[in-house]
Amino acid sequence: MTTQYNEQALEALIEKHLTGYSLEERAHTTLSEPEVTYLAGMGYYSGAPADFDKKYALDTHRFWDFLEKTQAQELDKLKVHSDWQLRILERFDRKVKKDGILKLLKKGLEVDNAYLHLFYEAPSASSAQSVRDNFNANQFSVTRQVRYSAVNPGEEIDMVLFVNGIPLCTIELKNPWTGQTAAVQGIHQYKNRDERQTLLQFGRCLVHFVVDTDEVYMTTKLQGSDTVFLPFNKGNNFGKGNPVNPNGHKTAYLWEEIFSREVWAQIIQHYMLLEGDDKEPLSKKYYIFPRYHQLDVVRRLVADVQQNGVGKTYLIQHSAGSGKSHSITWTAFRLIELEQDGRPMFDSVVVVTDRKVLDRQLRENIKQFSEVKNIIAPAYSSGDLRQALESGKRIIVTTIQKFPFILDEIDDMAQRRFAVIIDEAHSSQGGIAAGKMNQVLGALEVNEEGEIDAQELILRAMHARKMRRNASYFAFTATPKGSTLERFGERQPDGSFKPFHLYSMKQAIEEGFILDVLANYTTYRSYYQLYKSIEDNPEFNTRRAQRILKAFVERDPRTIQAKAQIMLDHFIGQVYNKKLLKGKAKAMVVTQNIVSAIRYYQALKQLLQERGNPFKILIAFSGTKTVDGIEYTESSVNGFPDSDTKEVFDRDEYRILVVANKYLTGFDQPKLTAMYIDKKLQGVLCVQALSRLNRSAPKLGKKTENLFILDFANDTNDIKAAFDPFYTSTSLSAATDVNVLHDLKDELDESGIYEWSEVEDFNQKFFTNASADELSPIIDTAAQRFNEGLELDEDTKADIKVKAKHFVKVYGQVSSILEFDNLRWEQLFWFLKFLIPKMVVRRREDEILDELLDSVDLSTYGIERTRLNERIGLDASEATLDPANANPRSAHVVDEKAALDEIIKQFNERWFADWEATPEDKRQFFYTFLDKIQQHPDFEHKYKNNPDAHTRELAYEKIVEQVVYELRRLHLDFARKWTDEHFKQDFKASTQRAIGGW
Repeated sequence: MTTQYNEQALEALIEKHLTGYSLEERAHTTLSEPEVTYLAGMGYYSGAPADFDKKYALDTHRFWDFLEKTQAQELDKLKVHSDWQLRILERFDRKVKKDGILKLLKKGLEVDNAYLHLFYEAPSASSAQSVRDNFNANQFSVTRQVRYSAVNPGEEIDMVLFVNGIPLCTIELKNPWTGQTAAVQGIHQYKNRDERQTLLQFGRCLVHFVVDTDEVYMTTKLQGSDTVFLPFNKGNNFGKGNPVNPNGHKTAYLWEEIFSREVWAQIIQHYMLLEGDDKEPLSKKYYIFPRYHQLDVVRRLVADVQQNGVGKTYLIQHSAGSGKSHSITWTAFRLIELEQDGRPMFDSVVVVTDRKVLDRQLRENIKQFSEVKNIIAPAYSSGDLRQALESGKRIIVTTIQKFPFILDEIDDMAQRRFAVIIDEAHSSQGGIAAGKMNQVLGALEVNEEGEIDAQELILRAMHARKMRRNASYFAFTATPKGSTLERFGERQPDGSFKPFHLYSMKQAIEEGFILDVLANYTTYRSYYQLYKSIEDNPEFNTRRAQRILKAFVERDPRTIQAKAQIMLDHFIGQVYNKKLLKGKAKAMVVTQNIVSAIRYYQALKQLLQERGNPFKILIAFSGTKTVDGIEYTESSVNGFPDSDTKEVFDRDEYRILVVANKYLTGFDQPKLTAMYIDKKLQGVLCVQALSRLNRSAPKLGKKTENLFILDFANDTNDIKAAFDPFYTSTSLSAATDVNVLHDLKDELDESGIYEWSEVEDFNQKFFTNASADELSPIIDTAAQRFNEGLELDEDTKADIKVKAKHFVKVYGQVSSILEFDNLRWEQLFWFLKFLIPKMVVRRREDEILDELLDSVDLSTYGIERTRLNERIGLDASEATLDPANANPRSAHVVDEKAALDEIIKQFNERWFADWEATPEDKRQFFYTFLDKIQQHPDFEHKYKNNPDAHTRELAYEKIVEQVVYELRRLHLDFARKWTDEHFKQDFKASTQRAIGGW
C-alpha cells in the first residue's frame, strides 16, 4: 500500500487513533462486530456519511441508538404516537435554534411527558456506579467526508465529531506538504462556506477546527468573511505554533488529548460558555471555547491539587491577552468541585481582585455551570467577608485591600480548607496604605497618589501571619517580581524558582491577542541652557544638584508648553485627522507627577482652544493638589465625580487623558492607540504602563501599525531592559541569602540604639494586643537614644537606619518561606518596623540644595527627535532574575562638590552636547530665528492678529519654513562667496578692523 502525505492521510490517522481502525484499513479487513471493534482506539465509533441528516444536523443512527439503549422507558411514553420520532426531532430543532446545543447537552430535552438526556456527564470521585455507567453509555463517533449542504449536495466537510449523534465539532484538514495550510487555505475555506446550512449555523455544534500537521485554529461562530479564528496551539519557544513532537505530528495533541471522551465532557460541563445579553436571540450571542493554555492551566492545577492536597502555592504567569478572567473563573469552579474522601477539598474559594468586571463575569458564568444557586457572594467589607466565610459560601469575591483580613479569617478557621485565587491585574492599589492596613502590615511604601504595589502588599500580609496549611494560593500575574517568584513559584532542583504555568507576552503578541506596543517607538531628547542669576558662586553636591536642575527645567512652563505642542501636533496629525480606529482613537499623556499633570492639562487645553476645540481632554489623579496657590482635584478639573472618569473618557468627544500614576495599571481602554510619556519608567511599572496600549480591538480595525509612543523621558535601551524579563518566561536564579540577616542583626545590636530586653518587652505587649500608649514608651526610648542620646553624627545615623530598613526588607521577603524559625529575627523585625519611622536623620546638604533653584534660570530650551518609529526588539530567551541583594547599600556617599558655575557648565554640556556649536552660538541662532519670524511680512496680520486658529497655524508653519529656507540660503551664499579671494581678503580685513576697534 502506497504511503499518502495528503489530507486523506491525516484524516485516516485521526480516525484510526479515535476508533482503532481507519476507513482505508477497514476496506482491506473483514470485521465481524464492527461497532464494538471500532471502539478500540479512544472509545469512538466510526460513523457513516449516509447516516447524517442535513436538515437536523444529526447522525440519526447514533442518536436513536443512544436513546433506545439508555432511555427506552422515556421513549415508550412517546411511542404511543405514530410520528414519535418526528416529534422528538422537531422539538430538538426548535430548542437548538432558541438555546443552542450546549444547553441541550447539559439540560436535556423535554418532549411532552418525557424527559430525554442527550448527554451523560462525567462522574466525580464520589459518584455512584450508576453515574459512571451512564457516562460510559455515551456514544462518541467520528464521520469522514460529511455532505452537509442541502443546496450543493457535493460539498463535504473533512470530519465531524459527534456525541450521541449530536455534532461536537467540524474539522477541515490541510497538509503543508501539499502546499495547503490551516492558517491560510483552511480558514479561507471556512469563510467561504454557506453558514446558512444547518450544521454550520451558530449553536448547532460547539466549535469548528482547521487543522494541519503544524497548527490548529478554531472558531465557535461562522460569519463569512467576518469570521474570527483563534489559535489553538501549545506555543513554541515561548511564542506561537507548536513544538516538535518526537512521536508524530506537532498537532497530535488535538486528537490524542483534547478529543478524549473525558476532556470533551470537561469542556461541556466546566468550560464552554454562552456569552451575550439574555434578551437577545441566539444569533446575537457567541460561544466561549477555552484556548489551549487556558484548558491546560486549569487541568494542571486541578491535577496537582488532587495529587498534593491543600497547602501549596502556585504562580501562574499569564500575559495580558491570555484571558485571565475566564481562566480564573474556570479555576474557581473546578476547585469547588474537587473532592477527597467524600468531602469537598475546599470549603470555600476566595477570589481576590479589584476588577469589578471579574466579579460580574464570575456570577454570570457560574450560573451556567452550577445547578445550585447563590453559591457566589461578594465581600467588599470585612463584615461581609467574615459572614460569607462562616456561612460556607462556595465562591467569595473580595478586593486586594481585604487580603490581610482574609488571612486572619482563614487562620481563625483552622478546621476548614480554602483556596485563595489572587488576580494581580493591577500593580498598585490606591488608598490602602493608611490606617488599619499599616497597623497590620507596618509602613508600606506609597507613591504620590497613595498607591502601593499589590505584590508587596500580598507578600507582607502573608509574612504578617504564621501561615497554616489549610489554604492553597493561586497567584495570576503577567509580571512576577523576584520576591513573588520566591514566595509562589516552584522551586527547582538547582535552587531556582519558576512559575507553575506560563503564557508569555511573546506568544500573546505573535498570536494576535495583544498588540506589540514597542513596534513604533519615537524618542525625543531635550536640550537645556541655564544661566546663573546670582553673583555668588556657592558649592553644592554635584550629583544631586544635576538631578535637581533637570527636574527644575522639566517642570518649567516653557518646557511643558513645547512638549505639549509636539504631543498635540502628533495626535491631531497622525491619529485624529487620519480617523484611526474608525475615528474613535484616543491617547494618554503620562507625566512625572500630579503638578506636571495639571500643567500639561492646562497647556493642552489652551492649545486646543486656539485650534477651536476639535475634541475634549480629561485628567486623572488621586487626592488634592495645590498648584500656584489654587487647589485642584480630579473632579473639580473635569467637572464630574472621579468615579465617572473611565465611563466619560469612553465617549467619542473625549480623546486625551492626562495622568501621573492613576490608570497606569489596570485601566482597560481598547481605543487607546497613542501614548506621550514624560515620566521615567522602570521595571514592572514600565511594562504595565505601556501595556495600556496593547488591547486589541478587531471591530475597530486596531493594528500594531496604529500604535504610537512618543517618549520624552526614557531611552529605548531602558524600555527594552524593562520589558525583556517578562517577554518570555521569568524565573528566579536562586533563593535570597538569609545569612545576611545574622550580620545585619549583629551590627544593629552593637549600635546600642536598643536593649534586647526592650525588643522582647515590645513583642510581648504587641502580640497580646497592648494599647498604643503602652507601646510608645518602649519605641520612644530607643528613638531618643538614636536621635540624641548616643550623640551619633548624621552619617552614622544614616548608616544604621539603612541597615535597619534593609533587615526589615529582607526578612519580610523570606520569612514566610524560611524552612526554620528564628524567634529573634521575628522579634527584631516587628520592633524595627515601629522604630524606623521615628529614626530622624538630618543633613545640611538637603537644606542647602533648596537654595540651588533660587540661583539659576532657564535661558534656552530645545527638543530634538532622536529615534523615529523604531521597533524595540526584545530578547526571546528565558529571563532570569537575581534574588534581592542581601547587602545594604552604603549610606556613606562621597559628596563631590563643585561651584555653581561649574555645575551649570556641566549641566549645559550634558544637555546641549549634540549641537555642534558653542552655547552662545546656539542661543544667538535661536534669537536670530525668532527675530526673522517676527520680521516676516505675514507675521502680524496672518499669524499674530489672526482670530482663526486653523489658518493661523497654517500661516505660522509657512512662515517658519520660509525663515529656515532664508537662513539656509544665507549660509550657502556666504560659503559660496568665501571661495572668491577678493571677498575673503576684504572680509578678513573688515573683521580685523572691528576687533581692533574693541
